[in-house]
Amino acid sequence: METITKLLGIQYPIFQGAMAHIACYPLVSAVSEAGGLGIIAAGGLRGDDLREQIRETKKRTDNPFAVNLMLQMENISEQVEVLVEEGVAIVTTGAGTPKPYMEQFKQAGIKVFPVIPSVKLAKKMEQLGVDGVIAEGMEAGGHIGESTTMALIPQVAQAVNIPVIAAGGIGDGRGMAAAFVLGARGVQMGTAFLTTVECPVHENYQQAILQADDTATTVIHKDKGGAIRGLKNHLTEENRSAAFSLAALQRAADAGDIQQGIVMSGQIAGLLKEVKPVKSLIEEIYAEAEKISRSIKID
Repeated sequence: METITKLLGIQYPIFQGAMAHIACYPLVSAVSEAGGLGIIAAGGLRGDDLREQIRETKKRTDNPFAVNLMLQMENISEQVEVLVEEGVAIVTTGAGTPKPYMEQFKQAGIKVFPVIPSVKLAKKMEQLGVDGVIAEGMEAGGHIGESTTMALIPQVAQAVNIPVIAAGGIGDGRGMAAAFVLGARGVQMGTAFLTTVECPVHENYQQAILQADDTATTVIHKDKGGAIRGLKNHLTEENRSAAFSLAALQRAADAGDIQQGIVMSGQIAGLLKEVKPVKSLIEEIYAEAEKISRSIKID
């Protein structure tokens, strides 16, 4: 099987999670320029706004980057057209099936990596002809499924013959090495990139991640089904359901209201204790994973 780095033309098999309203061109371009795969979060963006994000990213890096599409968005057809017109090479998808757009993607030469929470969906995506899947465990921040990363990755890797990217609870080289041992061909990290210099998130949000411990997150159940993970605060304590909205996320990410806004974060937040440049984060994680992989010994 072709390596992820060769398949996508990147240096490191590290994807940056598509954090809604946060994964914009300053962070995305920094990740791609450092050798990872930066991913623009298209959720909530109008077509013209998405086009601007793509063009601003291209101004800052010549390396590959991706766009994440939330497929339940009302303007998804418009967003797909923008990707094709702007020559985006890689797409990740969530919140629905990419089936209606697969022919369009393939005709445009776009590689497709859906985010999936189960073996069943991984198999369905393989049947659609996607290029790989991002298997995300419930440790992740944002929208989550029911299986843990530790249990999900080996089962997905065993069930499909396409590359598996591990996501959820990965924040250092140890986590990356573990993901590869479990059968992944790459990793996706979101929370770790929240603590980078280039991340365009309010300082209060970033500091909340840095001050979090291993029990700082909670799961919020949405009234229409599904769940998201974020930091515990006044909002989550008052309303454990139907609390998520783009406005609530913006209150935290833009205005810095970390008590009445949604502070999406994965459980790995307790591991992250300092702000680093994106390049340093990626290089340190990869070097640590390589070192661990060479030294693994089971007594």
